[in-house]
Amino acid sequence: MTNEDLVFRGAVELGSLLRAEAITPTALADTYLERIERLDGELHAYVTVCAEEARAAAREAGARLERGEARSPLDGVPFAVKDQFDTASIRTTQGSRLFQTHVPRKTATVVARLEAAGAILLGKLNMTELALGGTQEFPFGQPRNPWNLAHDPGGSSSGSGIATAAALAAFTLGEDTGGSIRSPAGFCGVAGLRPTWGRVSRHGVFPLSWSMDAPGPLARSVEDLACILGLIAGPDSRDVLTSRVPVPDYRAALTEDIRGVRVGVIEELTTGTDTSDEVRAAVTTAVEVLAKLGAEPSPISLPTIPFAGAVFMALADSAGAGLHLDALRTRYAEFDRGTRRRLVTAGLLPAALIEQASRARVLIRSEIGRALERWEVLVSPSAPAGATTITAMTAPIGSGDEAARRFFTRRSYTTPASLAGIPAISVPCGFTPMGLPIGLQIAGRAFDEATVLRVAHAYERATDWHRRRPPI
Repeated sequence: MTNEDLVFRGAVELGSLLRAEAITPTALADTYLERIERLDGELHAYVTVCAEEARAAAREAGARLERGEARSPLDGVPFAVKDQFDTASIRTTQGSRLFQTHVPRKTATVVARLEAAGAILLGKLNMTELALGGTQEFPFGQPRNPWNLAHDPGGSSSGSGIATAAALAAFTLGEDTGGSIRSPAGFCGVAGLRPTWGRVSRHGVFPLSWSMDAPGPLARSVEDLACILGLIAGPDSRDVLTSRVPVPDYRAALTEDIRGVRVGVIEELTTGTDTSDEVRAAVTTAVEVLAKLGAEPSPISLPTIPFAGAVFMALADSAGAGLHLDALRTRYAEFDRGTRRRLVTAGLLPAALIEQASRARVLIRSEIGRALERWEVLVSPSAPAGATTITAMTAPIGSGDEAARRFFTRRSYTTPASLAGIPAISVPCGFTPMGLPIGLQIAGRAFDEATVLRVAHAYERATDWHRRRPPI
């Protein structure tokens, strides 16, 4: 087994190899660190690499494994986290010049839980500024899609998508407010899960919108996501909004048996005019695969879905504007111009418009809730097209229609799950003619991540899209 083959193994498989002493935690960590050193100068997935800390943790993990005292299936497995998660004594920038020297005293609950399980932190990952999206100039390097360096990797968990796809870590953590896990997962060709709102603690996670923020994992397999979620989910006294709903054994739910599962195919997102032909074809084929596996797909119309992107931005951006009001007043020039433009614009929105958006959110949530009473999961594309070029993302906006397409249309694919607070996953389901990944999105009922993961796992096992590697 070459190092190239090793680093692309799934996190659960790597854990098994470590426990069988086929490899050592130190050798595995060094292999990833060497790869980061060799490739990240172009990809810009990392803001901070914790090489010495990772090697020390690997030595401790090796001693535990030699004694047969593995803490979890991921003991000794290297991971990295979005630089939105606090890490004690390690710089946490939020992807912003405002925080470029910020060093927290405490560690976010989700990171602490993974470290307690023996996983080894390799470093902190690049992101759009303040998790908002639309960054024009990244202070820690322009993140690039490993499938084509000229293309966007998705945001705001950009580095998380890159590092997972390019095997710069065995798995990563991201945070999803309106699609910030699913977007980079879809664009980079990996699996990414937004859990139910409140399923995972947000203590130590820099906020954007308190009613939608959701930390979650990105990995190269659905089984890895299930294992990671099982380790990070559950109540936390330091986040009073975490749910006390029991956390099931997600890996045990991956039976591959999806016979009789009712699958609603969202027409507005799958066959709508905003969806590209190649994405429509890939998702239609994916639905056919689900049908062959015994699921029962049928079309469903959700008329409020196309408004979700605009509703989300009115609510999330205004929440961000309130959160950063003092900094906008006193440190205006330190913001990226794209971030500054969005926050200032949101700060000028009238209260009546925010109220309308809040009411619209209730309508969208109710429509999705009614659909999930009949269908167990809802499927759609993760995005209307493959990843766009970086230059297109930063080009001037020439009209109101163009602004609506750039800001609202693509967000209407991921934000419905955020507005409804339900779990949703993106898994690879094809490639564009340019060789860019296409993501299949599967959403489910609140706190029923087990079904979402089971359907995604069955699809993954029946296809080979997730086995492809970027040409880096």
